[in-house]
Amino acid sequence: MNRLKGKIINIESSESISLVEVKTDIGNICAVVVETPKTADYLKVNNNIYVLFKETEVSIGKKLSGMISLRNRFGCIVEEIQKGKVLTRLILRCRDKTIKSVITTRSAENMNIKKGDLVTALVKTNEVSLMEIPDGS
Repeated sequence: MNRLKGKIINIESSESISLVEVKTDIGNICAVVVETPKTADYLKVNNNIYVLFKETEVSIGKKLSGMISLRNRFGCIVEEIQKGKVLTRLILRCRDKTIKSVITTRSAENMNIKKGDLVTALVKTNEVSLMEIPDGS
């Protein structure tokens, strides 16, 4: 599980759903949550929280061009490749943080991913979870 500490910088709510933007060390991350500031105390601008997303939810792009609907995208450098028969785990350096991704080995081979490559990590907003920091710091 990828876990980053961040600070809520914007919340847009409609009915029982919120789009929450969080400033982290790798850039701003957006999450869609089925809560609002009225139903969840931790959803307040300037609150510190954790941003969580599974390794299997981190898609990888290489030499992307054109428009794409994914808001959460981060330029990363491939630091390590752990290649298995079916799945490959990538250890990525994004600024000074580590992000992990699991993709199919076939995709890794088709993209010719190598250590040192510049790639884009992509995470859909509905695959990002937010977690309250118990002491709020």
